[in-house]
Amino acid sequence: MSVTAVGPVGARGAVGGEVGRPGALSLAVLLAATFMTSLDVFIVNVAIPAVQSDLRASTAAMQWVVAGFGLALAACLVTAGRLGDMVGRRRVFAMGLALFTLTSVACGVAPSAGTLIAARVAQGAAAALMGPQVLAILRTAYSGAAQARAFSAYGLVMGVGAVFGQLIGGALIKADVFGLDWRACFLINLPVGAVTLPLVPRALAESRAAGRPRLDLTGATLSALGLAALVLPLIQGRAQGWPGWTWACLAASVVLFAVFGVHQKRLAARGGDPVVDLAVFKGGPAAAGFLAQLVFWSGQGSFFLVLALYLQQGRGLTPLASGVVFLAIGVSYLLTSTTAHRFAARLGSRTVPAGALVMAAGLALLWVTAARLGADGSVWWLAVGLFVDGLGMGMVIAPLTSQVLERVSAPLVGSASGVIATLQQVGGALGVALIGIVFYAGLGAPVGGDAGRSAFGHAFGCAMAALTALEVVLALLMPLTTRRVPVLVTADAV
Repeated sequence: MSVTAVGPVGARGAVGGEVGRPGALSLAVLLAATFMTSLDVFIVNVAIPAVQSDLRASTAAMQWVVAGFGLALAACLVTAGRLGDMVGRRRVFAMGLALFTLTSVACGVAPSAGTLIAARVAQGAAAALMGPQVLAILRTAYSGAAQARAFSAYGLVMGVGAVFGQLIGGALIKADVFGLDWRACFLINLPVGAVTLPLVPRALAESRAAGRPRLDLTGATLSALGLAALVLPLIQGRAQGWPGWTWACLAASVVLFAVFGVHQKRLAARGGDPVVDLAVFKGGPAAAGFLAQLVFWSGQGSFFLVLALYLQQGRGLTPLASGVVFLAIGVSYLLTSTTAHRFAARLGSRTVPAGALVMAAGLALLWVTAARLGADGSVWWLAVGLFVDGLGMGMVIAPLTSQVLERVSAPLVGSASGVIATLQQVGGALGVALIGIVFYAGLGAPVGGDAGRSAFGHAFGCAMAALTALEVVLALLMPLTTRRVPVLVTADAV
């Protein structure tokens, strides 16, 4: 896709049709926004117990605090990318950054669970405005080794926000700055946004797609409604005893997705601009890769939520101590994620199955350890399993995306990247919803005590089953080779 660029990009270069070498300010602005988004996906996990106690919220409401953000992000992601193509990526990025900062403040001052959920949904939509623009700008501003380094920095920032979000949140709650308690986990975005936003006009050039791309409002609406109809009953159904409306929503989601598919196919046949080009699903290996993305991120979203609940409410740890436990998985993730290209060079497409097996081994260790801890055992024994799990995560995340992208034809890479990013977010939301059903059904009591430990074991079992399903999909439908597989996610993979 050709682009048009207008305006400054910092000290060295221009963003747009000609590849330049933008200064450090440009990268810092983009990575600051990336870090804020990644942090907010995971920092909320460690704050949930404090939020639930302070706002007197139900367990279903707390699931929505987590899933609502991911659902809004997934529903708006592809549409936001198209908006950047139409009206300018810098403009949409700045809009998203401003809205993300404002909605973070709304989360931090929320007086009730309902207000917090609404603010989190709006925050997810704002994050969607930023994400595609960051990757598109990085794509047009760098080339060769410089682009590889830029995307490595992007991936590292994403990982740091994800794996250290628990610790950062715990430290903020422990410090209790100005008596803010859990609210500091959201208000921390205010100074970051306030410093970064004024730098956008100076640091980034404007760029947009050539021609006149059109926004498929019908397709965007159908996809958003289908996602909401699918996830809403999964989150609310268990707490309400699965009333008739939950089943009606699930049935409606099937209809909505079917209508969405027909609409996309007809629009593409007329030469229009569909939200998703359905041709990306043709071919077994590519389709298997998309399914693997959904399964993997469902397991990840549920795992982090349940572990945070177990450590704080099941084992009585403070938010800070809980965050320190997460360091085990964070350190090992950084070890393998920063060297994933070496694994890919040696193992080729076997890197992902190998990493998933390592993760399964780590979860098995956690399952066994949690069962043997008893009421008085030290939770620090869990660090061994967490460390092993983190090693596997670093081997899976980037190579899995690269393997899917290389199995679709070049003209469809952009559309495939949008599908991957949406499946990642939907998978996280679905994982939280589904694990809530398993975890709280097995609980039947407060999270502490034997019931809590048993429910935690059931949850780990589900995560292990998800990884096993991933292995089956990869082994049966994705050809395994030993040729080198690139590990850098392309700029279109939003």
